[in-house]
Order: sequence, then structure tokens, then C-alpha cells
Amino acid sequence: MEFGFLQDLVVPEQTKIAMIVMDGLGGLPLEPGGKTELESAHKPNLDALAAQSILGLADPVGPGISPGSGPGHLGIFGYDPTRFTIGRGVLEALGIDFELGPNDVAARGNFCSVDAAGSLTDRRAGRIPTELNRELVEILRTIELPGVQVFVETVKDYRFVLVLRGEGLGDALSETDPQRLGVPALPVNAQSRDSEKSAALVNEFIAQARRLLADKHPANMILLRGFAKHPAMPTYKEVFGLNAAAIAVYPMYRGLAKLLGMKTLSVPGEAISDEFTVLEKNWNDFDFFYLHVKKTDSAGEDGDFARKAHVIEELDAQLPRLLALKPDVVVVGSDHSTPALLKSHSWHPVPIMLYSRHCRADNIAEYGERACARGGLGRLRSKDLMPIALANALRLTKFGA
Repeated sequence: MEFGFLQDLVVPEQTKIAMIVMDGLGGLPLEPGGKTELESAHKPNLDALAAQSILGLADPVGPGISPGSGPGHLGIFGYDPTRFTIGRGVLEALGIDFELGPNDVAARGNFCSVDAAGSLTDRRAGRIPTELNRELVEILRTIELPGVQVFVETVKDYRFVLVLRGEGLGDALSETDPQRLGVPALPVNAQSRDSEKSAALVNEFIAQARRLLADKHPANMILLRGFAKHPAMPTYKEVFGLNAAAIAVYPMYRGLAKLLGMKTLSVPGEAISDEFTVLEKNWNDFDFFYLHVKKTDSAGEDGDFARKAHVIEELDAQLPRLLALKPDVVVVGSDHSTPALLKSHSWHPVPIMLYSRHCRADNIAEYGERACARGGLGRLRSKDLMPIALANALRLTKFGA
């Protein structure tokens, strides 16, 4: 759906929409015929809400496409991820409130582990604590490159941001993460002529980092991906007429929300309950809330089926706090699937639930992949969810005479 068409239909209303995104929610059974993580979890509140909702399965980008977190979130936020592309580096930088200049090139970095031959043994360096990350970032800040300013900033856990600032820098650069173990990191290649200078500078940064981190196991090497400059994006206010707020602990998701014009609300802790406390305190100030849960995805990437189910149960226990606020529309879904069986993002469509007093409820009292496959929403693209949410919030007028 084109934004211009949708913008003409948006009307002001006093209704409130809440969107819960459980990152990497979609899963797979560990054994044929078994249950997924979501189906295995004890989630009485989600199941009760499902009975009053309309269910479906959503493809974040398209059938068969395994999305990154950025494209997956753009989809569920109502943007076509094949039209709007945002590099991960920009999202991480904005998420930690780094002021990107118009010509800065940002990259998302991982501290990682390599063996004596330089082959990857852990792409996340054992998920080192943020405190160690800060120490390692101080080491990387000693790197100097000719003709540019170099910024290295801690994000969280094993993640950091690299920003290059200078003239003549392009961002069409390949990534160094091979996305598998037992092989060395890849060199950065320029994918356009105006990015050749950037590629040479980044490869020099990596070479110096390799020497500086050689004895810092498990974080004895780095991976870089998501090279990008700051893009121009239409905001939630411009497109959907919504005064939107984001509640997220991880910086990358705060960065994406900020890029779309959402107000990023500070969360005092990292527990799901902390996020719901922020939701309650700010309920009267906004008409759209995005609440992000990261640990479903982390557990899936670690192959921990039971822990992923437990995170879903933690969310379920907090859901009555949202429902007590009497939202007009509730969307529960995900940016992508991360089955513990695969330990990675996958192409499987994500389970979606939409509640409002105006929806045609399916009367299916379960929120799970197979239950959603029977739901009235059918199988759709994630980008089509926002118009449905707006309609249920009475925020779209009639099209045509």
C-alpha cells in the first residue's frame, strides 16, 4: 500500500494502539509433530486474548525470505522493507543517541572469538558483559586512520558501533561476518566506486583491531556489518497520524523507533515488567505504543527452546497490566522467526494476533503458529498490519464515494 493513498484516509481519533513485538517469536518443534516454543509455553492471558482476537501468519518481507531485525521491524511497523532499507549501523548509533552527521558511515560491530588460525569459534564472543565491552572499546579508540575521524562506542553486551567521519566516504560496503563458524572473517569490499576509500579505511581498522585484541580472548577479534549513512524516512506522525512511543531496552530497536519519529522512553531496568511500568506511566501521553521484548530472539539464537518458552511466559504474566489500561487495539506479533532448532533467523511466517472490539474474532482460544494458520487474517505481509490496526482503531475513513 502506498503511503500517499493511506495518508489521505487517516483521520484523527482518541483511540490507542499497543503493539507488542516479541523478537524472533516464531519457532519450530524440536521433533516432528511436536509443539513450537510458543505452543509449549503456559500463556493463559495470551490464549484468552486470542479468543477475542483475529489471528494470522505474517511474512515480514516475503515468502521464503529470512529477514534481519531491521527489515523485520520495518514490516511490522507498516513500511515496505524492500523499499525502505536501513543499515544496522545507523540503527545502533541512533539507539545510543550518537549524533550522526549526514556523511558519516556507521557500522554495527560484534566482538567475536577466533582460534589461532583466525577462524571464527563464536560470533558473539560468549555474549561478553557490557563492562568488558567498554574496556575493549577503549582499546579500539586508540586506532587512527588517515583523513577521517574514528568513533567507537559501546552498545550492549558484545555489540559496538564504528563511525567514520570525513569527506568522500561511501557506504556501499560488504560485511565481514560470514554468518558461520570455522571460517575467517571476510574482508570488506567496495560495492561501488565511491566506496573504495571507505573499504580501504575499514580494512585498515580491522587489521589494527586484530593486533590490539589478539590476547583478549574470548573477544579477540571483531565483525562489522550494516554499513550505512543516515537515511530520510517518513515518520509515524506523517504517515499514520500517530503520536508514537517506543519502549525497548536494546539500543538498535530504540534507534529504529527514533528514525521513524517515535519518542523513545527510558526503561530503568531490563526486565519485561520494567517495560510495562514505563507503559503504564506514559499511557495518557501517546496514542501508539511499541513494546519490544528481545530475549525470545536471544534464546532462539542460543538454541535454548525452554528459555525461549519461559520468556514468552514472562510476557504473558505482564499482559493483564496492558489490558487493564483498556487499549482500543492490541497487536501481538514479531519481526521474524528464530526457531531454537535452527539457532538463527528463519523464513517462517510469524504468528500475529490483533484484538479490538471491532474485529471479527476467530474464537480460537490459543495463540500459536498452528492456531494462527487457521485465523481470519490468513497469511499476509507484515506491512499490511498497520492499516488493519488503524481501521480497527477507527482512524481510517472511507475510500471513494
